[in-house]
Amino acid sequence: MNQWDMNQALGLNQDKKSFLDAEWPAPANVRTLITTRQGGVSRASFASLNVGAHVGDHAEDVQHNRALVQQQVAKPLAYLNQVHSARVINAMSALTAMQAGKPEAADASFCFQGEAVACAVMTADCLPVLLCDRAGTVVAAAHAGWRGLANGVLQNTVDAMQVNPLEILAYLGPAIGPEAFEVGAEVWEEFCLSQPKAQTAFTDIGNDHYLADIYALARLALADAGVHQVYGGTECTVLQRERYFSYRRDGQTGRMLSAIWLD
Repeated sequence: MNQWDMNQALGLNQDKKSFLDAEWPAPANVRTLITTRQGGVSRASFASLNVGAHVGDHAEDVQHNRALVQQQVAKPLAYLNQVHSARVINAMSALTAMQAGKPEAADASFCFQGEAVACAVMTADCLPVLLCDRAGTVVAAAHAGWRGLANGVLQNTVDAMQVNPLEILAYLGPAIGPEAFEVGAEVWEEFCLSQPKAQTAFTDIGNDHYLADIYALARLALADAGVHQVYGGTECTVLQRERYFSYRRDGQTGRMLSAIWLD
């Protein structure tokens, strides 16, 4: 089913896509899916395609939404218990834990060719990062909030992929944009005291507050890991109210999903 057919089946027009693909020069056997807030059954502040089971939404609605998303993915989605850490695990282990009702506490996963699983992360302002190698032998997905970025979640993910970083491509999915991400001095210090280059990702707006560019911080982290082929990073979940969930904007809200797998 192509993108138009998927949208039509959900009663959406082409201007309100439920499902997006990463726009990057990945190998043909690398598949991606990025959800928006459109096309599900959740109500009120979770309207409508919320896949987060931990945010206060009705469990049956979340289950229905996850089933809608799974229909678009050829392999089982491995959900993580995301805790803003730098821990990376194999997606097959994550899937086994999830199916046992005890999802692994981690913020990134990876899988190799031949493994029947899709790497997945949930976000609602934090940055989802999808990665693959040029040969199409390994993929990964990382949940990169500022804490995870500061603690090295992207560097750990690149290490876990076990390929030359120069052969890795990365896609930065929808996250809070640099015009909306206001932070305090503690965030500036977390990055800039140890990484002077990170100062370029912050704009001082006075009173020990800054506008932070999470996309720029991710590019710096990826470059530190040896990854220079980076795409995406143009959306803003806060400002694009009709398309994306945003915790910063709304407080109680749903979660989007970013997934990657190998055919």
